[in-house]
Amino acid sequence: MKKQLVPSSLLNLDLLENLLKSKSLKDHSDEMIEDLEKLVSQYIVDKSKEIKNKSRIIKNDLEKDQLPAESNLTKEQIKSLPSWVRKDLKNSHLIGTSKKVIQTSDGKKYHLSNPLNSLSGGQWTFFLNSVINTRYPTSGEESYAHHIRKIHPSPKPPQLTRELIEFFTKEGELVFDYFMGVGGTLLGASLSGRKCIGIDLNKQYVESYKEANKYLNLEEQETFVGDSIEILKDKKKLDEIFGDRKVSLILIDPPYGDMMTREKTGEAVKKNGDTSPTPYTNLKSDLGNMELHEFYKVFKESVKNSLSTLKDKGHLVVFIKDLQPKEKELNLLHADLITSLNEIDDLYYLGTKIWADQGVNLYPYGYPYAYVSNQIHQYILIFKKK
Repeated sequence: MKKQLVPSSLLNLDLLENLLKSKSLKDHSDEMIEDLEKLVSQYIVDKSKEIKNKSRIIKNDLEKDQLPAESNLTKEQIKSLPSWVRKDLKNSHLIGTSKKVIQTSDGKKYHLSNPLNSLSGGQWTFFLNSVINTRYPTSGEESYAHHIRKIHPSPKPPQLTRELIEFFTKEGELVFDYFMGVGGTLLGASLSGRKCIGIDLNKQYVESYKEANKYLNLEEQETFVGDSIEILKDKKKLDEIFGDRKVSLILIDPPYGDMMTREKTGEAVKKNGDTSPTPYTNLKSDLGNMELHEFYKVFKESVKNSLSTLKDKGHLVVFIKDLQPKEKELNLLHADLITSLNEIDDLYYLGTKIWADQGVNLYPYGYPYAYVSNQIHQYILIFKKK
């Protein structure tokens, strides 16, 4: 074994050896332990930089003007603070000459003029990374009832939707998902202390959400079974659902045309031994059963109609995945969708985040003849209502 990069005590090599043996990986123990040593060493380096940087910022802040927050804020200002600030209000200070930045005892900062979310400055900055790399588990407690939600061909992880919801809404605000599926958005809203309304064509998916929600012991959100495309055209029905409430965020993962109605290839076949399509429903009105040109038209109309539920300066966030190119067909769905939606009056494109799902297994598409990409990424398109 090569020279250790970190002390043995940090890794507990005996415990690791026993664990690898139990997983029938003992023959690979040297390689795996060396990788772990590198990971731990890099973590120590990165954490050290983080701690030093945080200490430097706190030291700089101590040199600024400071006032006790509790005695220098109005009742209305205190009421509007995020819960994480209110919990530490007695130990928090207004820093700087503007008296608009409140700093808690652990160094986190919140700007009193923030109209968008309840995040600290550091959380805000971290979210602005244009790439999200994840490896969410599909079993155990951290899978958030995936064993129930997996009846859907593409269930969205509640941890991911929670991040998006927390950036584009404040605590207690309302989110809308009119392609809710098995409720990834609704679960994300519950996890972040927001309200959510969900609609789906498939009653089984809605029931699956309710079962998962009960399993997770979360507050059940409002759900409706029906054709959201038609519901969004019906002002009377929308009034029944929303009343005088306005939505701060529309977060949707639409069926991308007839992608799911095509025969399966690659990992799906290897895993299940079945090339059969897995459509969301067998209904003609389902976007997931439409050809692309029809999908673009109907989806654009649905977004246009949904804006009546969205408050001014509210956000629309859309998940989309490209198809593989075919001869001269580029199949850049995300680019076509951006162009299409940006044509809607009062809706403006702000940018894209790329979600790289590292939990997707790779498959040797095209081997040994041609390059065919393993598309482990999806696009998260962000728009804002004027």
